[in-house]
Amino acid sequence: MFENQHDTIFIGKKPLMSYVTSAIIQLSSLNSITIKARGMSIGLAVDVTQVLLKKTDAFEVGCVKINSESLESQDGRKRDVSTIEIPISKRGK
Repeated sequence: MFENQHDTIFIGKKPLMSYVTSAIIQLSSLNSITIKARGMSIGLAVDVTQVLLKKTDAFEVGCVKINSESLESQDGRKRDVSTIEIPISKRGK
């Protein structure tokens, strides 16, 4: 399911620009990356993508995947959590 960890950015609780900077650094040496998030972090993943696209026209978004995962909560119950994978690549690559 997961490709090389070096070309994947997992969105969590850091500030928006932290992820944007990380994406730009990775895209300077790689042709493409994937931004992944689940649950409440999905909105932040979309924001990171939008900042990258609006900052420059050098990047484009591929086929976005949405899904859900079944996780066990701390109280032992199973719950479904939404996930998103957003591939971003250099334009023309």
